[in-house]
Amino acid sequence: MKLIRFGEAGSEKPGVIIDDQYYDVSSLVSDYNEAFFAGDAIKKLSEDIKITDLPKVDQGVRLGPALARPSKIICVGLNYKDHAAETNAPIPTQPILFFKATSAIVGPNDDLIIPKNSKKTDWEVELAIVIGKKASYVSEENALEHIAGYVLHNDYSEREFQLERNGQWVKGKSCDTFAPIGPFIATPDEINDVHNLRLWLTVNGKTLQDGNTSNLIFNVPFMVSYISQFMTLLPGDVITTGTPAGVGLGQKPEPWYLKSGDVVELGIDGLGSSKQTVKSYTEA
Repeated sequence: MKLIRFGEAGSEKPGVIIDDQYYDVSSLVSDYNEAFFAGDAIKKLSEDIKITDLPKVDQGVRLGPALARPSKIICVGLNYKDHAAETNAPIPTQPILFFKATSAIVGPNDDLIIPKNSKKTDWEVELAIVIGKKASYVSEENALEHIAGYVLHNDYSEREFQLERNGQWVKGKSCDTFAPIGPFIATPDEINDVHNLRLWLTVNGKTLQDGNTSNLIFNVPFMVSYISQFMTLLPGDVITTGTPAGVGLGQKPEPWYLKSGDVVELGIDGLGSSKQTVKSYTEA
């Protein structure tokens, strides 16, 4: 099943995609939030939509973030060897974890706003995991039981804030609009092999990232298990799993970053694509 949220920002309704058509399921569920993911709501929804006459939704509608604001976004840094190499960082021996503020979440095709005083706003296409069952001290063998689905995420980063302003990476990860999530959450049955998905990203039509999840240093069940040793993962929480090579920081002969007017497009096999137009802080 593919879960969407549609409508004006702050007033999104839950929906589903069936045979490439959007349908409104707000009569069946209130939202894709912690309460929804915590129970058997996905299974019940899949059964209910088979016997319910659902209203169609115009596909020109704005898509919102594919889930309501979760309790947290946990990011895994430097999780592709080629990305670690391009940033001159050592290969991690354990996952590098940091947080991204949930206030950064926007719809998949909403504008990216370059933050005030930014000099180095960068892009990162990533596979994100949506937790579907409370996870605490979960074994790697049982980790997949705690996953509700997968979703496309662009982990935008302000590199000066992240790397040159002291403290933790969260400063460069949490600016408003820095977490477009969607277009949809795909339940695990929609994905043949989560460890063999192509990820790609273009800026102004030029392909800059072209990787595959087969190159993850730490795979999906390991990440869920590992993170659950340090914190409880709640239903609806998002784990974003790292980016392949090709970010602005790693460009040769020298790094370059986004500017107003740029257009960023990205996608993952089975998870659709998204598009953000870049605007400056003063244009927002």
